Amino acid sequence: MQDSRPHPHDWNVSTNEAKRIQRRLASEVTERALPDGVETVAGIDVSVRDDTAQAAVSVLRLPELDVVDEAIHRCEVPFPYVPGLLSFREMPAVLPALERLHSTPDVFVTDSHGAAHPRRFGLACHLGVLLDAPAIGVAKSILVGAPQGELGPEKGSRVPLVDDGETVGTVLRTRTDVNPVYVSVGHRCTLDGAADLMLDCSPRYKIPEPTRQAHKLSRAEG
Repeated sequence: MQDSRPHPHDWNVSTNEAKRIQRRLASEVTERALPDGVETVAGIDVSVRDDTAQAAVSVLRLPELDVVDEAIHRCEVPFPYVPGLLSFREMPAVLPALERLHSTPDVFVTDSHGAAHPRRFGLACHLGVLLDAPAIGVAKSILVGAPQGELGPEKGSRVPLVDDGETVGTVLRTRTDVNPVYVSVGHRCTLDGAADLMLDCSPRYKIPEPTRQAHKLSRAEG
């Protein structure tokens, strides 16, 4: 696939400029129902070793969740680790990896947050806005907010993740009696639709299969 939109900014910027970029682009995030008949979901994960980022993309076909495409890209890390600014560290590796895919997935899923973010613009939002494509953030820990209500122990249980009175995500149990994941809107999806799709992508493990496969690929030795 090819980038559908030009890159609107540099990645190697100051932390203050990075935050300004996030605030500016956050207004472009839209929520709408996912397209009917989603067939392919791309999971994205990045590993960093010795200042080198390796981004991996695994594309799975629903409902079987078979891997039908994958790609890797390595590059130097241009940005320090700063909580809330993950996209500036990882996107320079992610975008070239996406360009190596043979087709365009219907939905993108990142191992990170979307709107559940201090400026409501995590990596999933950044990716979705740049590609103008449906994107979902699925994280393993909370960056902002707190669960509202008690989460049931069974698979499929969900409660809102609320920050400063605003629902920014869903706390979702993808496996019975296992710690939940934190789902948030990246772009062009609804919170309920994102959570439902992630359940469909989690038949066995806590981590949805697209990002689980991407995680394995990102740590593969080249």
